[in-house]
Parts: sequence; structure tokens; C-alpha cells
Amino acid sequence: MNAFVLYVVSVFLLFLSYIKDKNKSKKAILKAWRSLENMLPQFLGIIIIVGLTLSLLKPETISNIIGKNSGFFGVVISALIGSIAMMPTFVAFSTGDMLLKNGAGVSQVAALISTLTLIGIITIPLEIKYIGKRAAIYRNILAFLFSFIVAFFVEKVVGIL
Repeated sequence: MNAFVLYVVSVFLLFLSYIKDKNKSKKAILKAWRSLENMLPQFLGIIIIVGLTLSLLKPETISNIIGKNSGFFGVVISALIGSIAMMPTFVAFSTGDMLLKNGAGVSQVAALISTLTLIGIITIPLEIKYIGKRAAIYRNILAFLFSFIVAFFVEKVVGIL
């Protein structure tokens, strides 16, 4: 229901924008479309990889590796996987939801999502180019440590609920 409301509001605002300035609205739509086209191959690739992984691994296997009972070891594995992999935030949340439904633990998924979105082992050369080697390394190390804090707090909050 919330998604429906957001779509209606978006379409309404786009309509108002179109009435105000047709050229800017057309440019914005084209820019959004190009952005979607650029993102789509990466998105589809990730969906295929996650889908294949979930079809090959039984929920029991996922539960053993990164399930609630895997404890701190599962959080570390999740954080390491998230540090290496790279995906957009909206895909990371969808992946986390699929993992939770297949037996993964809440703190393990929290660590995975936070490292997926905060750490970029693959993009570190680009980071080094723009912010320097030292800053890039420190930022990634702090983000990795932060993911454990996130996992701890998410586990505690979900435990309260």
C-alpha cells in the first residue's frame, strides 16, 4: 500500500513538473531512463547470482553458515562476503530479505548489508584516486568495524521486539 501511494505521488509530481516545464521534464525522464539502463545489467547479474545461490544452497546450509546459531563466526563470514561483493542498496535489502526467509540470522544479515553498502574492496582503487590511500584504507577499516556494531544493535533491537 505504501508503494502504491509513493507511485501515485510521484506520477502526480511528474505531471505538475511537465505542466510547468515540458523540456526539463522530458530531460529528467530521459536521464532517469539512461540511469536505469546503466544499472539494469548489474542488477540482473546480482539477482541471477543470488537466485542461483539460493537454489543451490538449502535453507539448512544457509542457516548453518550465517544462521542465528552461527553466532559471531557467522557475522564475520557475512561481513567478509559483504566487503568483497558490491551491490546497490536496494538490491542489498532485497538480498537480505531473501536470506532471512531462508534461515539466515538477523545480526548476520545486518553485517552483510552494512558491509555491502559501506565497504568497497572492488572500488578501493577509485577511492584511493580521489581521497588518497590512507583515507580510503581507514574509511574501509572503520566501516568494517562499524558493521559489527550495526549487527550487535540490530540483534538487540530485534530481540526486544
